[in-house]
Amino acid sequence: MGKDKQRFSSSINIKNRKASYEFSFIDTYTAGMQLQGTEIKSIREGKVQMQDAFCYFQGEELFVKQLHISPYAQGTHYNHVSDRERKLLLKKRELEKLHEKSDEKGLSIIPTRLFINDRGFAKLDIALAKGKKLHDKRDSIKDRDTKRELDRMKF
Repeated sequence: MGKDKQRFSSSINIKNRKASYEFSFIDTYTAGMQLQGTEIKSIREGKVQMQDAFCYFQGEELFVKQLHISPYAQGTHYNHVSDRERKLLLKKRELEKLHEKSDEKGLSIIPTRLFINDRGFAKLDIALAKGKKLHDKRDSIKDRDTKRELDRMKF
């Protein structure tokens, strides 16, 4: 039983680093996820890949697609499917606002961070984002490099 506690981390904070490079964020939301079976155990182990994940509307509901949660190693035949679509849980007003804005050309909904809150629920930070052009990406790299140089000079 002592090994089980070491395997599950109490503070999970999985970020989608590629998203901030590829997109500029307009608005952010925190959504719950509808999970099945052993998915929460795999999340607590930190076995999540969200580089290619995106969100879309199906009717009035918001789903996340291509969020890969690896199957639980100690799971049996009740183990979950790793690449299934998961329903996101938001308030109705937030869903309506996102649905309106996502219909605009060039805007998409991207998951940025997966974490476990104080009550033990898995939450997903999503952002309404606009894709960056090549020169915008170069500007963000240049800003990051100048910030790094300034930090080095301070010490």
